[in-house]
Amino acid sequence: MSAQASDLQRATLDALVNVLGNDGVLPADAVSQRQSSWIDPAPLQALALLRPRTTAEVATTLAICHAARQPVIAYGGGTNLVRAVQSTPGDILLSLERMAAITAIDLANHTVTVQAGAPLQRVQQAAAAADLFFPLDLAARGSATIGGCVAMNAGGVRVLRYGAMRELVLGLEAVRADGTVLASLNHMLKNNAGYDLKQLFIGSEGTLGVVTQAVLRLFPAPRTASTALLGVNEFAQMPDLLHLLQCEVGGTLASFEVMWNDYYRLTTTPPAPTRPPMGQEFDYYVLVETLGGDEQTDRRHFERALDHAAQQGLFDDAVLAGSERQRAELWRVREDSEQIERQHHLTFGYDVSLPVSEMEEYVAGVLSGIQLHYGQQARCWVYGHLGDGNLHINVWAPHLVASDAGCVAAIVYEPLRAACGSISAEHGIGLDKKEYLGLCRTPEEIAAMRLLKQVFDPHNILNPGKLFDLREATLP
Repeated sequence: MSAQASDLQRATLDALVNVLGNDGVLPADAVSQRQSSWIDPAPLQALALLRPRTTAEVATTLAICHAARQPVIAYGGGTNLVRAVQSTPGDILLSLERMAAITAIDLANHTVTVQAGAPLQRVQQAAAAADLFFPLDLAARGSATIGGCVAMNAGGVRVLRYGAMRELVLGLEAVRADGTVLASLNHMLKNNAGYDLKQLFIGSEGTLGVVTQAVLRLFPAPRTASTALLGVNEFAQMPDLLHLLQCEVGGTLASFEVMWNDYYRLTTTPPAPTRPPMGQEFDYYVLVETLGGDEQTDRRHFERALDHAAQQGLFDDAVLAGSERQRAELWRVREDSEQIERQHHLTFGYDVSLPVSEMEEYVAGVLSGIQLHYGQQARCWVYGHLGDGNLHINVWAPHLVASDAGCVAAIVYEPLRAACGSISAEHGIGLDKKEYLGLCRTPEEIAAMRLLKQVFDPHNILNPGKLFDLREATLP
C-alpha cells in the first residue's frame, strides 16, 4: 500500500481485500508493471487494481468505494487512445480480467452471452466454432475487451453492414456507482417496454456504471469473402463507386475502406513488412469486401459489379484477392497503422466523422493548416471507414513536440463544425477531446449529459473528469 494513502483510503483498501482477497487487490507497485496505454509505455498509476470474479463482488466493491467517495476507473484492454481510462496515483482501477467467460451461445436465437472482460477475438472465435459470426472487428481485437467495446461504442471495419456496438448489443448487466445491479440481459431484437437503459451505458466511457455482462447479436457465418484493392485518382469517383457497389452487391457489402496515398506508401514501403499489391502512384486506395453465403454466385456478382464500375470510370486499377492469404495481405496494408508510431517519433492521432461529400475539402484544409504551422515536411496520414463516414488522421512534423497538441487538435477539429461532423467517430472523448465537445454537441445536449451523470453517479466516483467536468447543470 502506498505510503501516501490516507487513512480513509487505507480503510477502504482493507475493506476491499476482505471482499476480493489479497490476489484480488493488486497494490500500486504491481500496477506500475503494466503499461499506461496501447501506444504509451509509461507505467500505469493507481492506488490499487481490483480484480473481482463475480458481478456480486463488483457490486460490493463499488458500494464500498461509493461510501468512501473513492474514484474508480473501469479498466479494460488498455488501448486508451484518448486517455479515457487515464488514472492518477489516487485512483482505484477496476479490471474484469477474471470475469472473461463466454457464458452461453444460443443457436436458436443467434446470441452469445459474455462477461465484460472477455477479449473481442475470443468472442469472434467462439461464435465461429458454433458456425456463427460476431461481426465487430478492429485491429486491437486481441486485447480489446467486450466491456471496453461497449463503453466506447466500438465500430471497426464492418459498420457499413452490421452497425457499431450499439446495434450489436441486445442486453446488458451493469453496476451503478452505489453498487445497484441493473440486470437486463435481454435476448430479444425488439423490446419496447419503457426506456432502453442499456443504451445509456453504450458509449458512456465508464462514467455511468460498470458493464459486467452483455448479450450480443450473432449472424450466420459467411461462406464467402470477396476482396479487392482499387486504385482511384479522383475523390469524386469514390462516392459513386460506393453507391454502385451497394446497389449491385446488395447487403453483402461489408467494408469500404479508403487510404490516402501517403498512408498507402507508408504501409507498403520498407521497413513496413508488406510490399505494395499495386503501384504507389494513385491518390486513393479503396479496400472493398463482400461477405456472402453462396459460393456459386457471390464472386461472380462481385466481379460483375467491379466490371460495371470500371466501365463507368470509377477506379483506375484493381487487384482481386484469389486466396485467403492474398485477402490477408490486402487487409494488412490497411491495418498496419502501427507503422506510423514505429517510424516517426511523435505523432498525434484523431478519429473524426463527417459526411462523405465534405471529406475531400476537409482533409485538404487540415493538411494545409498543418503545413502552414509546421512546414512543408509535415505529414497527415489519412485512412478510414469511408463507407460510414469515419476518417483516422495522424499528424507528424519534424519538430513537433507534446506541447503542440492543442494547436494541432484545433486545426483538425475546428473545421468539423462547418462540415457538420464529429470530433469522435469511435475512440470516444476521454481527456483528450473534452474541451472540443462543444464543436459537435449543443450546450443543451451537454447539460443533459451532466444531469444523467449526476443521477447515475451523484458523488462523481466513476471515471471522474472524462467526457466533461461535472458541475451543477440544469436544462435550459
